[in-house]
Amino acid sequence: MVSPVYIQIHNQIKKDIEAGKWKIGEKIPSERELAENFSVSRMTLRQAIQTLVDEGILERKIGSGTFVARKKVQEKMSGITSFTEITEAQGKVPTSKTVSYLITIPSLSESEKLNLDDNQKVLRMERIRFADDVPICFEVATVPLELVRDYDKTQITSSLYRTLEENGLIIGHAQQTVSAMLASERIADFLQLKKGDAILRLRQVSFLQDGSPFEYVRTQYAGDRYEFYLEK
Repeated sequence: MVSPVYIQIHNQIKKDIEAGKWKIGEKIPSERELAENFSVSRMTLRQAIQTLVDEGILERKIGSGTFVARKKVQEKMSGITSFTEITEAQGKVPTSKTVSYLITIPSLSESEKLNLDDNQKVLRMERIRFADDVPICFEVATVPLELVRDYDKTQITSSLYRTLEENGLIIGHAQQTVSAMLASERIADFLQLKKGDAILRLRQVSFLQDGSPFEYVRTQYAGDRYEFYLEK
């Protein structure tokens, strides 16, 4: 059985990308040019392109054209893994830029999420997280000060999870909530987006193996650079 023409075009463009004809981030020819090259109608060509866009192989940029998509950083929504570990597992180099680092009295929400007593303080830090120098997310993380008092700032801001594990603590599970929203001016500036661009918001409470909460995180991800997937 012969595949539909648009699937044949889809397959050829995918092969061309994999062979390096167009590199990641590179603009491909216009629909008109490609339709002429494949000797098909614009409608058929557009169907092939849309299929590649839906698969995350190509991405459209309004007013600019169609480009070979950058591979998004993925997080599997089962278990718990740090941004550093997720990024490294995909062959990318994780880095962070600390926006603020403050020892303070927790908010009511932070106290509730971390099950803190009235007299306990927290460390609240804001970071921009990068993968291969591309900004992926803006993160506000709150941890009980007592938990990290003996670690220096670099140990905490580079990879909190790794620091905890290297010091004998075992990371357990997490409670996560994901929602969609639009980037504010501040977040857009941090993530090199436009105000109003789509972002993913993750709220997470992380627990040690003994069941005690150790981190409350509010993270905003650039919608075109990060995706979550579920595994049952």
